[in-house]
Amino acid sequence: MAAELYVISGFLGAGKTTLIQKLLKEAFRNEKVVLIENDFGEISIDAALLKSSGVEVKEINAGCICCSLSGDFVKALKELLDRFRPDKIIIEPSGVGKLSDIIKACSDPRLKPLATVKCKITVADVKRCKLYLDNFGEFFEDQIKHADVVLLSRTETFPDKVDSAYKLVRELNAHSAIIAKAWSRITAAEILHPEHEHHKHHKHHGHGEHCSHGQGCSCGHHGAQVHGEHCSSGHHNHGAEDIFDTVTIRTKRIFSREDLKARVSKMEQGAKGTILRAKGIVRGTSGWVNLQYLPGDLKITKCAAGGDMLCFIGRNLNRQELVILFGGE
Repeated sequence: MAAELYVISGFLGAGKTTLIQKLLKEAFRNEKVVLIENDFGEISIDAALLKSSGVEVKEINAGCICCSLSGDFVKALKELLDRFRPDKIIIEPSGVGKLSDIIKACSDPRLKPLATVKCKITVADVKRCKLYLDNFGEFFEDQIKHADVVLLSRTETFPDKVDSAYKLVRELNAHSAIIAKAWSRITAAEILHPEHEHHKHHKHHGHGEHCSHGQGCSCGHHGAQVHGEHCSSGHHNHGAEDIFDTVTIRTKRIFSREDLKARVSKMEQGAKGTILRAKGIVRGTSGWVNLQYLPGDLKITKCAAGGDMLCFIGRNLNRQELVILFGGE
């Protein structure tokens, strides 16, 4: 039986890894699951976090999955299928990757007897939808337009942004299911099979609690077949590496929470470049801590995974200044 492929897309910091952790815990608990983690950078922070959850992780770095079609991607999938014989494969592309590229890669004829795309989910941050559309429309639009399900994130934190984000997504994709329910009140089943849950539980919604099943949505139990022109090593437009910079550093420094906050504050002052996303696992005063940063939002939490690494994504990044600031190499 062919393995089921689930693609979890979304722009920088939207919540892809959090969603994957939810699916692993609720929907795929008794399944054999393998994750292909394709991060934009030398080191995958998300892969380290997911490995600590016990999931098998195969990393493909330095470029989008589509670029690796004739080599790494197909080879990786076959290797995973032969070695682990998984029931499910989750593909988490880079936040600055195009979902259309993943669809083309998964449409390789060599993969059809081995794996079937079941659902393509894009996570969209309600606070930053308009910002990303205006500034990085080529990537953001692609992720929204090619999704079967669009799951809005941070709806509880920014309830006033839900309606506008919902309308923006619907304008870009008239066919997908759009889920705007608070994540604390949503189940994995609602995400994977929104057409079932919509009819069962969501005939009526309060303000900001949209759960729309768009016309023609091919997610969930329908077993969506992805159709795309075979992508060879020919000429096609990627753009991420031309538009975004990435800097990855390793650091053995031990940070207190206050010290880490102070260094991030200095980072925001601009001399290090325009930081759109920063994440990492570093040593805290009482164990490993996970740093997650978006402009205006910083989270520092304890974590089980080790790492001594930080990754920055943005524009015109100054590697030397970042290394000095965070005591890296």
